[in-house]
Parts: sequence; C-alpha cells; structure tokens
Amino acid sequence: MNVKYSLAFIEQALIKAYNREGRSITSVADALGVNVHTLRYWMKNRSGINRAVPAASPEQRPQDWSAAQQLAALNETYGLTGEALQAWCRERGIFAHNLASWKAAFCEAGKESAPAGREMRSLKDENVRLKRDLVRKDKALAEAAALLILQKKFRALWEGEDK
Repeated sequence: MNVKYSLAFIEQALIKAYNREGRSITSVADALGVNVHTLRYWMKNRSGINRAVPAASPEQRPQDWSAAQQLAALNETYGLTGEALQAWCRERGIFAHNLASWKAAFCEAGKESAPAGREMRSLKDENVRLKRDLVRKDKALAEAAALLILQKKFRALWEGEDK
C-alpha cells in the first residue's frame, strides 16, 4: 500500500530523526508510525536538510516572547501557509493567532509612532507660533524690568534732592 506523506510531516520526521539523542532510527520510525526503510530513504535523499536544526529551546509562553523574538517569528513565518505554518507553530509551542496578534501589534505601533503629514505640519506651525510668543514675552519682561529699575533710580534721585 502506497501512503503519501505531506512535506511538513516528512520534515518533522527528519527533525526527530536527526535529533533523536541516543534513540535508534527504528524507535523513531515506530513512534512516527512510518516504516524504518522509508525514514532512512528520506534521510538519504534529504541529507543536507534540517541537520543543522538546533535542539528545541525551553518552551516559552507566547506572552513571554520579547519584541525581537516576535519580529523574528513573523519574519520566519511570512511565506508559510496552512500545514507548514501549523507545523512551525507546533514546533515552537505557539498558535497561529498569536502570530496574527503580534503582527497587528507591530502594525499599530508603526502607525502611532509616525504622525501623518497634516498632523506633522500642524505641530510644526504650533511650535513656530509658541517660539514667537516666547520671544515676545521675553522682550516684554525685559522692558518691564528696565522700567522698574528706572523707576527706582528716579525715586532715589528725588529723595536725594529733598534732603
């Protein structure tokens, strides 16, 4: 009987076979429900693929992933759909909806950080107006201070003449 296996299943089987950590290929094949000769054939014909897959890191909850890890996950899964995406998610212990929410969060953060053209222009205009207002008030304050000093000197002169 010919059984067709999906590419995602074959890749997962190869990952398990290459990272078997002391177990025999026969025991890995039995655990997967695949003939041992089929597994060896896959390993022989895909000799360079997935050998360099690192051992699984300690699983993290999706809310424990840092922003950099989330961005890397989004980059890795960009072109994946269907079974391949689900396999990738199972491998890392997350769900596809976590990726969707991370993508939405990154998109929202990008929109909030850069104001729109009209908003930016209005902020620049307000900044110019406030600077002009500050200069005008500084001049008025300097004039008031000068008048107070002159008033004190004038009083001091008149008091000196009376005596």
